[in-house]
Parts: sequence; C-alpha cells; structure tokens
Amino acid sequence: MDVARYLALAALGTAVGAYGTLIGAGGGFILMPVLLLLYPHQDPAQLASISLAVVFLNALSGSAAYGRMGRIDYRSGLLFAAAAVPGAVLGAIHTSLLPRRIFDVLLGALLVAGAAFLALRPRTAGASRSVGPRRFRLARRIIDAHGTTHEYSVNLPLGLAASAVVGYLSSLLGIGGGIVHVPLLVYALGFPVHVATATSHFVLAVMALSGTLVHVATGAFTQGVHRTIVLGIGVVLGAQVGARLSERMRGRWIIRGLAMALAVVGLRILAAAS
Repeated sequence: MDVARYLALAALGTAVGAYGTLIGAGGGFILMPVLLLLYPHQDPAQLASISLAVVFLNALSGSAAYGRMGRIDYRSGLLFAAAAVPGAVLGAIHTSLLPRRIFDVLLGALLVAGAAFLALRPRTAGASRSVGPRRFRLARRIIDAHGTTHEYSVNLPLGLAASAVVGYLSSLLGIGGGIVHVPLLVYALGFPVHVATATSHFVLAVMALSGTLVHVATGAFTQGVHRTIVLGIGVVLGAQVGARLSERMRGRWIIRGLAMALAVVGLRILAAAS
C-alpha cells in the first residue's frame, strides 16, 4: 500500500471516528459501505472484520471521552453488553455464509429502514418514555460532569432482548450496531439522547471486541491488519473530537444527523447492489 493510500485511510478513519462518536453509532455504518465500494471484489467477512475492529477502537476511545463527561449509564450498559455478546459471536460466524450481493442488500435495507424510522418519528427525544409495564422499569439518575441531571426509567427485559438482536446484526454486517441501538435506547427505553449515545458507545466497545475476536479466530482478519491499524489511528483521534462536538449539539440535531447519514449511505449501497 502506498503512502497516499495510507493517508487517505487515516483521514477516512478520523471522519468516521468523529461522526460516529457524535451520534453514538460507532461509525461502522459509514466505514463498512465505504470499504464495500473501495474493495468490490473482497469477501464480506474480511471487510466486516476490519470494520468491527475499527468500530471497537472508535467505541473504546469515545467511551473514554464520554466517561470523563459522566454520561454513561454503566449499570444498564454492562447488562446490555452481556446480552449482546452471544449475538455478536453468532453474527461474526454467520458473516462468511452470506454471498456479497445479499450482504449488500441486507446492509442497505437496514440503513434505509433506520433512516425512515427516525425521519417519521413524530416525537423528539425529550418526549420519549420507556415502554412496557411499569413493574419492569428501573429508575435511573445520572449527573454528568457539567452538573446536568438526567432522570429516566429503563425497561430492562426489553433492553436485554433488543441488545441481543443488535449484537447479532452488529457483527453480521460489521456496522457496530449503534445505528439500531441508539434509536432503541431513545424511543423504546426512554434514554435522554446524550446518555443514549454515550451508553451505546460503551456497549459497542464490548460487542465489537467480541465480534473481532471471532473473526481473528476464524482467520477472516488476517488480511486486514495493516488497514485496521491505519484506520484505527484516525478513529481514535476522531472519536475525541466527536465527543467534544456532542456537547455543543442539541439532541434533536444528533438524531437528524443520524437519519440523514443512514439514508444517504443505505441508498448508495442498494444502488451498487442492483
């Protein structure tokens, strides 16, 4: 790989890290489609292994920044991560079973569906409440580093079930799962947007690490080490920038940014697969 290609991948990693951390999605939903376009003839499992490894580095860096801000709901995050790990392992194993065209269609359809949900959702995050019977809800109270108090309740059974599904999709498609997890945390579980993005990043770090280890064990990751290192340097730096930018953005703009990104990338992937 020449120097120009290294620099381009590092710049891509920085952009992915900044934007992915800003909206709590880990950046895999951007990186994976770009990798599919850059390497049209490469096996999806190899590209997914690169994307997941980079998502892990991004989520780890972003979680460190969000942790300093006091925005991570560690109690919920640890439970959701534990529920997501089995699905992440299965998803990583099943990636190699998907033909490239089917993989592209599934990824594109998921991105567009996520964008449509966010765009058509009438309520803002501030109006969200945890759904489900009251007896299943656990009260949460977080005071962040700026002294802002976030109070909400979490439907734990729903959160655990959703995290298991997200873990599977995360590893299967190499996208990290944040594009699904953040809307679930906000609209189904009643998380404030800024707490949702931070907690999602924390869960992503665990999910992506689990999926990456499976890809290492199966040998899918062996051809992506150099690209992962270069991209990883970029995302670690970009994640710090994204976390800082999140302090200056309102919750509704984070959600709108996520919807726009999903629509653009999803349609591009579907067009390439047709």
